[in-house]
Amino acid sequence: MFRQFNSFKQSAGPAAADNVTVLPLKPAVEPGPARFAEQDPRSTFWLDLKTRLHERLLDMLNLSAIDKVAPSDLRREVSTIVNQLLVKEGVALNAKEFTQIVEEILDEVLGLGPLEPLLKDAQITDILVNTHNHVFVERQGRIEATRVRFKDERHLLRIIDKIVSAVGRRIDESQPWVDARLPDGSRVNAIVPPCALDGPLLSIRKFSRIPITIDGLIERAALTPQIAYLLQGVVRARLNILISGGTGSGKTTMLNAVSSFIGERERIITIEDAAELQLQQFHVARMETRPPNIEGRGAVTQRDLVRNALRMRPDRIIVGEVRGAEALDMLQAMNTGHDGSMTTIHANSSRDALGRLEQMIMMTGVQFPLRSMRAQMASAIDVVIQLERMSDGRRRLTSMQEITGMEGDVITMQEIFHFRRRGIDADGNVVGDFEARGIRPKFADRFKAYGIEMPSELFADQRKL
Repeated sequence: MFRQFNSFKQSAGPAAADNVTVLPLKPAVEPGPARFAEQDPRSTFWLDLKTRLHERLLDMLNLSAIDKVAPSDLRREVSTIVNQLLVKEGVALNAKEFTQIVEEILDEVLGLGPLEPLLKDAQITDILVNTHNHVFVERQGRIEATRVRFKDERHLLRIIDKIVSAVGRRIDESQPWVDARLPDGSRVNAIVPPCALDGPLLSIRKFSRIPITIDGLIERAALTPQIAYLLQGVVRARLNILISGGTGSGKTTMLNAVSSFIGERERIITIEDAAELQLQQFHVARMETRPPNIEGRGAVTQRDLVRNALRMRPDRIIVGEVRGAEALDMLQAMNTGHDGSMTTIHANSSRDALGRLEQMIMMTGVQFPLRSMRAQMASAIDVVIQLERMSDGRRRLTSMQEITGMEGDVITMQEIFHFRRRGIDADGNVVGDFEARGIRPKFADRFKAYGIEMPSELFADQRKL
């Protein structure tokens, strides 16, 4: 479990408030070709050679038996064949170059080709392929160019097809975009011509092989031990949680971390478009949507899976992200005995998240009086957590709010914790504090019913006047 808190205020920036400075404005992107990494002058020759060797190797290997061969034996066999082919090509390589080309060919045969070194780099969180010539990565929240490239558009399309076909999906001119996942749960999005004008585009959101825990989020200053302690109580008291934020704000990471507080004896059903949740409990039943086939039939939507989950005796239902009509079924599940459920939504604020839920309910075509719709939302959702990816690349919890009920036609909310941004230090890092709002939430009474102790000083107003 996370470490106990000693104080009720924690600075979220690496520098003290006294060091806050105002930085001059500068363009977000440097102009001109200087943004791109300098290309290796041997890269064209190297890519051509590797492609020729790879194609000839495929003709000589028994691909159906590759999975049955030990990695060391496969490496030795590939090295022998590559050496023979290099002799026929009349190409001389030193030991380092020979080892490199064998590794890259093995990546082509067994993995995702030029992307494999990036996937193995633990510091990289996103891989962004802008056509076959330009590959960018995100490290510590900052995007930078790489020297990785594909031989041509056909090479990139082959890698994309290898990813999507592994999870039973397809991408072509009739279906030019797709969401998929890698075996480790990393999220993949690809789009190809004619929708991608300059060539195929591929985005990979990498997931850590070791899931980020609440302790990890505290170390990254995404939240404080006080907030984590309160979230533990929220989950154990079986309150329904809505996690809101923009793209790349860490919603799925937060959902994974918060779900770790669910007990081992509870049956959890997860529903996702592309499976990426990494729940650590033993009793988890995972479901994933299915796109239509080439004839436009056989689609299975999140709404179908939510309805089916209600027949599977769930203790908790976790929807990776509500995007459409399944929002209504999720709210009804929360209101009919499946308390303690969780989901995420794209929104810029806690209030906007409720507005988006309204729009999704309207997408069902069911005519609800506005007050009735909002009353159902207020009854179903207990806590809204707002996340933000800030200018320094760090993801933080910026607001934690409780839904308290209705006043007229308006859903009422009260903020429990808030991230107060105070400026930017000399290194460009956001500096601020997590502050309690001095409000004791209504659900604190529910904590008592579940035997959860919550010190009153946890909610003491820590704001600076």
